[in-house]
Amino acid sequence: MTLSLGYKLSSEEQSPGDLVRHAQMAEDTGFAFALISDHFHPWTDRQGQSPFVWSVLGAIGQATRRLVVGTAVTCPTVRIHPAIIAQAAATTAALMPGRFFLGVGTGENLNEHVVGQGWPETEIRQQRLEEAIEVIRLLWRGGNESHRGRYFTVENARLYTLPDVLPPLLVAVGGTKSAQLAGRVGDGLIGTDPERSLLGAFDAAGGAGKPRYAEVTVCWAKDEASARRIASEHWPTSAMESSLSWELPLPMHFEAVAELLTEDAVAESITCGADPAKHLAAIRRYVEAGYDHVCVHQVGKEQKGFFEFYEQEILPNLKTIRSLARRRPAGSRRRRRR
Repeated sequence: MTLSLGYKLSSEEQSPGDLVRHAQMAEDTGFAFALISDHFHPWTDRQGQSPFVWSVLGAIGQATRRLVVGTAVTCPTVRIHPAIIAQAAATTAALMPGRFFLGVGTGENLNEHVVGQGWPETEIRQQRLEEAIEVIRLLWRGGNESHRGRYFTVENARLYTLPDVLPPLLVAVGGTKSAQLAGRVGDGLIGTDPERSLLGAFDAAGGAGKPRYAEVTVCWAKDEASARRIASEHWPTSAMESSLSWELPLPMHFEAVAELLTEDAVAESITCGADPAKHLAAIRRYVEAGYDHVCVHQVGKEQKGFFEFYEQEILPNLKTIRSLARRRPAGSRRRRRR
């Protein structure tokens, strides 16, 4: 499988109209795919956005022709029932034949607490996600279906609008158990850390040969000092302990933690500046870990300059990195709807 480079549509930072325009720009620049975040709240008030992802996806489907887009990631267990996610994903896949995939995860308190159902512990969240995936796949089969499980009930439900080819369902991983879940029940995985051990657990659980997507965060600016400042102001969460992203309930809590972080700490986790070698090295780390799809998240408002930089300096120079990805066997094929 060859390396594919993608662009992150950051719903926390970009308005609905900007997300659609940036999807078009990503396609025109030469990015093969995009990942779009699914949030109710942004991480911080400064980021300032959080549109409903399914409305935006409909617009992106009409505004682009080649770009593959997937959610990174949707939580189908609290804020929205998995039966509704099954319908939303099926409709989006019908609008974008062969160009949409559903990424799912256990979610964050930041987004899920809004419906007042509490925030369960990690083990329960993982159990809920596995059952939610079962519900989604059940409804994607077509026909009248019911489900009575430990966490979810579906009564006499049928999805009348289904795509000719079902969208792949990828699972977000943050540790060994979620990697094993992704290998067992997912069509691929989505990760944020270049950790070989996670991909090893994924492969051992049934993920060998399936696609694996990664996100790498960068901040392009004409000079490194500006990039570091922008990264620290707009994406301080990159330097926070990962468990905080699951547990803190409000943007103001993330802002309180951000006050404790230095610009240097944030810059250690985000590739900053306009040096092509640094951006290529960041991508290479994920490829060497075993990822075959790498999605680049450009922090801040300066997206046009980022696209121009990647079109001129990065995309033409991926040949060497791609040679690493070709050593892996091809991923599994999409399943056709029965």
